[in-house]
Amino acid sequence: MSEFRPETRAVHPPQPAVEGSRPISVPIYQTSGFVFEDPAVMAASMGRPDGAYVYGRYTNPTVRSLELAVSGLEGGAGAVATGSGMGAINTVLLGLLKPGDHIVAQRSLYGGTAAMLNELTGRFGITVTYVPENDPGALRAAVRPETRLVHLETISNPMTLVADLPGMCAVARELGVLSVVDNTFATAMLCRPIEHGADIVVHSTTKYLSGHTDVVGGLAVFADAALYEKVWHFSVELGASADPFAAWLTLRGLQTLGLRMERHCSNAHHLAVRLAEHPAVTAVHWPGLASHPSYELAGKLLPGFGGVFAFDLAGGRAAGEKFMSSVRLALLAPSLGGVETLILHPASTSHRSLGPEELARSGIGEGTVRIAAGIEHPDDLWSDISQALP
Repeated sequence: MSEFRPETRAVHPPQPAVEGSRPISVPIYQTSGFVFEDPAVMAASMGRPDGAYVYGRYTNPTVRSLELAVSGLEGGAGAVATGSGMGAINTVLLGLLKPGDHIVAQRSLYGGTAAMLNELTGRFGITVTYVPENDPGALRAAVRPETRLVHLETISNPMTLVADLPGMCAVARELGVLSVVDNTFATAMLCRPIEHGADIVVHSTTKYLSGHTDVVGGLAVFADAALYEKVWHFSVELGASADPFAAWLTLRGLQTLGLRMERHCSNAHHLAVRLAEHPAVTAVHWPGLASHPSYELAGKLLPGFGGVFAFDLAGGRAAGEKFMSSVRLALLAPSLGGVETLILHPASTSHRSLGPEELARSGIGEGTVRIAAGIEHPDDLWSDISQALP
C-alpha cells in the first residue's frame, strides 16, 4: 500500500493473516492470551515484537493492525500502541532516559507533557532546557554532552505554534540527539515528521486518529527498527499496552481521518477569521492567520493549518468563564479531535499544573479560550459562538 496516498492507506489498514480469505474490516481479538502447541515457538515469540501473538501486554492482532497502519502512514519502521497519549510519551521518555540525562523541549507544550518533564526533574534529576520551537540555533546552544533527546510538537497545544521540524531535527541529528515530535494536532494527513528528520513520532490516538470521542489511547512510531525494538521491550515491562477494543475503535475512526481533517481545518478557518474581527477578542492564535508568528513556516510545512486554535478575550478570566457558560452548541469538555466542537479554558484545565511563569512562557493568559473545531456546519458554529461573546 506504500504507493498510495495517506488518505487511501488509512481506509485499508493491514490485516492479520487468515486462511483462504480475509474480513473487510479488522476483527476485534478480545482475548488476553494465545494458545501454543510448541513450547519453543511460544518461548521465542515472547522476546520479539514481530513474533507469534502470546499475551495481550505484548501485543494483539487488532492492536498490531493499528500499529502497522499508523506506522505506515507516518513512514516508520514500527510502532507501539499504548493505553493513552501520555502512556506513549512516558513509554518513550522512561524507556530512553536515565538519571542525570538532559532534555531540550520547546517552550509551548501540552500541559501533561510539561508536568511530566517537571516530574522527571524532581524525581530523577533529569534536567530540561526550554527553547523556542522555531530556533535551531537556540537548540544547538542548549545541547550538552548529557543531552539525550529533543521534544517538539508539530502544532503546539494550545497556542498552535508550528515547530521548525526540518531545522530542529537536522540539528538534533547532527549532534547525535534523538528528536521526538508530538504529531497529535497535525496527524499524518498534515505532516509526517519522520520525513523531516524526526526519530520518534507520538500521538494521542484519543484525538483525531480515533475521532469520535469514545477512545483513550496513544501511539509511538519509530523511524529506526532497532530503536523501536528497544522501546517495545520496555513497553512490555511498563505495561502501558493498548486494549484491543480501543484499538479497533481507533482503526474504524482512522478510515475517515482524511475527510474529517479537511472539515476540521476549514471550520477552524471559518471561526478564526471571524473571531479576529470581533471587538471583544484581543488575539486569535491559529497558524492560518497572517498575524500568527508561525504563519510563514506553517505555509511551507503544512497543507492545512489544523482544527484547533485559541483566542484571548479582553475581559480576562471573567469574560472567558461567561463565554464558556453561554455557548449552546459547542461543548465545554476536555480533549479534542472528535466530530463535536469542544471548548475549554487552558489555564484552569489542560495546563492547570503550570505556575504563572510557565503559563506566561507558553503564552497562555487568564482570558485564553481553546476551541477544537468539530465537523458541524460552520455557520451554525459561528452563530453559537458569536451569541456567546461579550
